[in-house]
Amino acid sequence: MASQQDLIAEYEKTGTLSALPLGHFIDGAFSQPSHNRTMESFDPGKGAAFAGFTAGTAEDVDAAVGSSRKAFETVWRDMAPVERARILLKTSELIRENLDLLAVVESLDSGKPLQEARGDVGGAARTFEYYAGACDKLQGDSFPLAGDYIGYSVHEPVGVTAHIIPWNFPISTAARGFAPALAAGCTVVAKPAEQTPFTALLLAKLLSDAGLPDGVCNVVTGTGVETGAPLTQHTGVDHITFTGSVQTGKAVMKAAADDITRVVLELGGKSPVVVLADCDKEQAISGIMGAIYENAGQICSAGSRLVIEKSIHEEFVAELVKRTAALKIGHGLNQPELGPVNSAEHLEKIAGFVERAKGRGAKVAVGGNVTTDPATGKGWFFEPTIVDAVPARDELAQEEIFGPVLTVQVADDADHALELANDCQYGLVAGIYTSNFAKAHQLARKIDAGQIYINEYFAGGIEVPFGGNKKSGFGREKGIEGLKSYCKTKSIAAKIS
Repeated sequence: MASQQDLIAEYEKTGTLSALPLGHFIDGAFSQPSHNRTMESFDPGKGAAFAGFTAGTAEDVDAAVGSSRKAFETVWRDMAPVERARILLKTSELIRENLDLLAVVESLDSGKPLQEARGDVGGAARTFEYYAGACDKLQGDSFPLAGDYIGYSVHEPVGVTAHIIPWNFPISTAARGFAPALAAGCTVVAKPAEQTPFTALLLAKLLSDAGLPDGVCNVVTGTGVETGAPLTQHTGVDHITFTGSVQTGKAVMKAAADDITRVVLELGGKSPVVVLADCDKEQAISGIMGAIYENAGQICSAGSRLVIEKSIHEEFVAELVKRTAALKIGHGLNQPELGPVNSAEHLEKIAGFVERAKGRGAKVAVGGNVTTDPATGKGWFFEPTIVDAVPARDELAQEEIFGPVLTVQVADDADHALELANDCQYGLVAGIYTSNFAKAHQLARKIDAGQIYINEYFAGGIEVPFGGNKKSGFGREKGIEGLKSYCKTKSIAAKIS
């Protein structure tokens, strides 16, 4: 098995990797598509194509859904939960054994720094480990009825599940959907983002190697129009898990409505980080740097709004600016502090937000420009950026930029900070930094978001349910709540006298 160093050396020598899969993964094997067409996948750190992959069609989607339907009805649904658990646990082990390959591929495909990609792969392994332990503990309830009656409930798998995987966290998002769906007894058909197809394909192969029956997990690659839409519209799909933009999420909901298909939507975010004057300032500054600059800010739950009390605003932002200006950017495989953004199209979108803000007279405290890798002059990079003292209704405070751009909003006090935090169409997560735990938990109750972090941004793990309110979507992933998303609850009552 090639080491991380060997894989990087191969890429530097050849411009690609020999271990990359080609074809869809259907019925337990990589298969030829219905039409022999390919697309290019790009290395964002160089702004150049490094591999080709299969461009699927509605025919391929239909084959994958049919395969998953057959596997659900004949094999997976009725397999003993402990047997499903053993397969998921073996998958976790195989992910760890293949960490170097998966991390290098993830870094190349998405652009993220290699150390972040390694963390994502480790998290995927932990996700399968967690849900392996849940397979045989998914139990119903009994109901207190009169003496002549018995009542109880059981959780049944919903059926064939479709997973639309985003480009910012390909293996993480795939794992947090695949693992609970499989643990519940569902089968999976996945469509990874066209920008980042490879780790979902490799994950499906590892599941097969771990003993997953053929057809239980199928992956079809291609564009959103030619494969994503046919998958979400397919009458053979019983549930859709979608992570992506609000606009596309609306289209998924409309498609699901035709057949009353269940959906879980994890959409956009404009998450506030509330910093009160009594906080541990070093803790807060370090937390905010990670909250906005991890994965170049391309995280739905990024802490993209700093809501800070006026009394510490000036000194606090000055230190943030100093640290931001010192960040080292570069190609993901070189393990920089800040990597590229995922595509030329997305880079243009981020730049548009900042240029419009400049036109409105915004105070750009640091950054604010398109740039390249200093070592090569290549790639799709945007300088880490802080825009200070942004009005509450400004576009920068209201719209998801999805890049390394921190918007600063100044609050008079804690009550004003709460008002600013909730003054947004999104409600995915929020952060709170304060040394007053009573005040922290009061704010946590009142901030409208699906998850609250106190004194550590991105706290928690696979055990903690995740999902949004308002236009950030609905339904929950991760934790036992994520497992229940793939279940139907059936109640049974009987007269026994």
